[in-house]
Amino acid sequence: MKAFFQYFFGAGETVEFSNFTLAHLLPVLFMLLLIFLTWRFRDQIRSCKAEQTFRYVMAFVLIIAEMSYYWRLVGIPALKPNPVDHLPIAVCGWAAIFASYMLVGKNQTLFDIIYFWLFSGSIFALITPTVITYTGPTRFRYYQFWAEHTLGYVAVFYMIFVHGMRPTVRSAVKSYVLLLIMAVVAYFANQIIGPGANYLYMARPEATPSILDILPPNFALRILVMFAAITAMYALAYMPWYLKDRKEKQAAQASIQA
Repeated sequence: MKAFFQYFFGAGETVEFSNFTLAHLLPVLFMLLLIFLTWRFRDQIRSCKAEQTFRYVMAFVLIIAEMSYYWRLVGIPALKPNPVDHLPIAVCGWAAIFASYMLVGKNQTLFDIIYFWLFSGSIFALITPTVITYTGPTRFRYYQFWAEHTLGYVAVFYMIFVHGMRPTVRSAVKSYVLLLIMAVVAYFANQIIGPGANYLYMARPEATPSILDILPPNFALRILVMFAAITAMYALAYMPWYLKDRKEKQAAQASIQA
């Protein structure tokens, strides 16, 4: 039993996970299914007596998924955790924490922040989950990663479909400013810690294949391209709402003219 737990919670030494395989696609498809079911039964969920319980359970799972990442490092000495390498300077981690508090308090401000974070940053972790290259479906880290990175999207769409939340231009600005602050913190952390640090992937490409490999190695160009891409992703994330508002405005004007 001890050997099993050491293996299950440990880290692999060889490649155990590949992009766009069944192990990659199944968690994403399961996430999409949960989002679809939330939309399909939104009215029933909204009027259900257990609606609050749904939100609390989702929030609890998100917090456990995020914190268990650190509990595993502390509890398995073989992983040789170095606190400097695991500072809380990550969009995905904070998005999971904010999402849990958003669910509990139905907090619009936290929704504003994580909506854009998920669709401009965390989405790349779904496309190329490079951090689990050495930990496949037989290891805890695989399930912890997918729980943390997919439930945030389910939570956001839950608040959209069930509680009618939506982003605005102002919320995009709030989210973007907070992301810039985190980027400044990550920059100084990378500079102070040295060559081993790569918070927010600002310092260099990852050792394992990732969509971020397309970024130039030159620091100035890398930062410029990153923020140009993130700005474009923010615009794309808001585009459906802009088109919706425009359509409703045109319909209202047509109704008045008629």
